Amino acid sequence: MATKSYIKDYPRPQFVRREWQSLNGAWEFRFDDDNVGEAQRWQENFAGTHTIIVPFTYETKASGIGEQTFHPRVWYNRSVRIPLEMAGKRALLHFQAVDYFAKVWVNGHPVGTHRGGYTAFSFDITPYVTFGQDNTITVKAEDSDSCYQPRGKQRWTPDNFECFYVQTTGIWQTVWLEYAGEQRLDAVKMTPDIDRNMIRFDYEVTGLKPGRTLTLEAEITWKDKPVKRVGVAVDRPCLSVEVDLAHESNGPWKKRLWSPQQPNLYDVVFTLYADGRVVDRVYSYFGMRKVSVEHGRVLLNNAPIYQRLILDQGYWPDSHLTPPGEEALIADIDHILAMGFNGVRKHMKIEDARFLYWCDVKGLLVWSEMAATFEFHDRAVEAFTQEWLTIVRQRYNHPSIIVWVPFNESWGVPSILRDRRQQNWTEGIYHLTKALDPHRPVIANDGWEHTVSDIVTLHNYAETGEALLERLADKEAVLRGETACNQWKYAFAEGYGYRGQPVMITEFGGIAYQSDKGWGYGRQVSSDEEFAARFRGLVQAIRSLGYVCGYCYTQLTDVQQEINGLLTEDRKPKLPVELIREINLGVVR
Repeated sequence: MATKSYIKDYPRPQFVRREWQSLNGAWEFRFDDDNVGEAQRWQENFAGTHTIIVPFTYETKASGIGEQTFHPRVWYNRSVRIPLEMAGKRALLHFQAVDYFAKVWVNGHPVGTHRGGYTAFSFDITPYVTFGQDNTITVKAEDSDSCYQPRGKQRWTPDNFECFYVQTTGIWQTVWLEYAGEQRLDAVKMTPDIDRNMIRFDYEVTGLKPGRTLTLEAEITWKDKPVKRVGVAVDRPCLSVEVDLAHESNGPWKKRLWSPQQPNLYDVVFTLYADGRVVDRVYSYFGMRKVSVEHGRVLLNNAPIYQRLILDQGYWPDSHLTPPGEEALIADIDHILAMGFNGVRKHMKIEDARFLYWCDVKGLLVWSEMAATFEFHDRAVEAFTQEWLTIVRQRYNHPSIIVWVPFNESWGVPSILRDRRQQNWTEGIYHLTKALDPHRPVIANDGWEHTVSDIVTLHNYAETGEALLERLADKEAVLRGETACNQWKYAFAEGYGYRGQPVMITEFGGIAYQSDKGWGYGRQVSSDEEFAARFRGLVQAIRSLGYVCGYCYTQLTDVQQEINGLLTEDRKPKLPVELIREINLGVVR
């Protein structure tokens, strides 16, 4: 069941204003390989050579272009009418994601720049537009094949290789306009405390003026039943309020918690008053849940939870990293749940905010993972750190996110086993993440060569359950570094050791059918029976390891040349969904 604030296709579903306008669709487009566009003033007199369908990148069929050659600079241009009835409000131009560096002009005037391919950003364009008339928006996007840039699974060579795919250049998520007051709520950080039955709101407000009395009110409801209403006088840009949620509408225990079994969500409306008059209203929601680590187990709401995750890279055949529509995101979540998984490790990608919304609504646990750099350098440290901290802030409120994963398999820190600088960086990211969010576990280097980490995660692509057990059965040998967890990779970097953390197998499987069109892990199988037997053997082997408290299977779908999904690229199950579910849930047949 959707939240009260839900609007289909709204790009930011946890911070909703009713007055908005999508700018997706046809834009003028052209390449700028020689970087002459700014010198020739394209932002003032644009002559497009192509039409592109935003938010799909030129590399995709869905864009209407479908060219996979790398181009370092691309331009976009379109005209948009700003409604006259919005005069008196601020016009805010939003980009949900542009890879990698964006420059934006409105009616030829520069309005701002942004760096980072996975973070949302916006500009107040009010001084540059005329209400009731057509206005021109121009965007220059610059990308690179640099391995100092957070790129995730995007290739940096002319061709795909191993598990790296066609690059993503330019606008790849929704572009939209929003209309709000000069005095408005910019952000709310929502922190649940189930032990005290409290929710904390950390507000950020813009537009404070001397002599104006501002009041901010939060109205919390549960399925339209009033729970609490609390207000605070706004005397500074940043302020905090705690709300006791004990109320009869919450049932006999006076609380409603969020979990995969019961993904309870409270609706909340934030209203800003200036001298008693409404100047801003934002619709949102939150979930009351707690993630903690105790006695070698991960706890959800103070009870152990066995995580059955699946790795998901979030690619589609015709639109690549961009979901073809909200329905596609919902369908993927429904497939995951139907197969008996209770969570997803979103691999090397910060997914569309609508995906996280539906995970919140449907009760799917999420491990949120950063897109990696692939060389260690001062530039990589700076670019990665800035973008990651923004991501944590932008995704903080989603109850479905239960783990942060900034690094994976020593990507970007290839010498972390012994290199103290690289170890220091992962430690720094761990502690910076904890400074912003002390309430979620952080995994500093998923897979092996851990430094500081709240969960010890191991990757092992043994072909059979017997081979996996041979490698991992001896807990002490694995965690003391006497036995490699995956070929020549060991659980900890030098100078670090096991401190009683929970242990999970967060990559295994990767089974593929026989084909000359792609690859999987281990020998390719020739029949459904062989596929099912291998999958069952691996899952049962992991579940037999008493010290392991969860797993993540590789992977949800085939992706380009990687054909080891449980679903094909077009989301067709390779095995009966019911069979996969039975294996995941431990049903004996």
